[in-house]
Amino acid sequence: MYGHLLLKYKLILLKYKCIPGSRKSSRFLDVKNVPCARESVLYGSVGSLVVGLGHFLATSRVKRSCDFAVGGFICTMLGYWFYCRYNLAKHRIRQRMLKEGMRNKILFEGSSFDPEKKQTDSERSNS
Repeated sequence: MYGHLLLKYKLILLKYKCIPGSRKSSRFLDVKNVPCARESVLYGSVGSLVVGLGHFLATSRVKRSCDFAVGGFICTMLGYWFYCRYNLAKHRIRQRMLKEGMRNKILFEGSSFDPEKKQTDSERSNS
C-alpha cells in the first residue's frame, strides 16, 4: 500500500543526495579527500605539542602554555596548508603545460607546423 510512497521518498533522497541520519558537518571532518588537509592537521598537532611544551618548560604556567599550544596549532596548520596548496598549484600548472606540450607534439609531428622539422630544414639550407 505504501510501497509507491516509499519509492518516491527514496528517489527524492537520491536526487538531493540527502541520506537520513547523516549530517553535513561530517563532510567537514572528512580530511582524506581534501588535498593537504591531513598533513596540515598532523603538522599542526606536532607544532602545538612543541610550542605548548616548550612554553610550559620555560614558564611553568599551565593555562598560558595551553593558550600558546592552541596558537601554535593554528599557526603551524595554516602555514603548512598554504605552503602545501601553493606547491600543489605549481605542480598542477606544470602538469597541464606538459600535457599540452605532449598533445601539440602528437598533433604537429610530421606536419609543416612541426618546430623540429623547421629547425632541421634551416640547418640543411645553411650547409
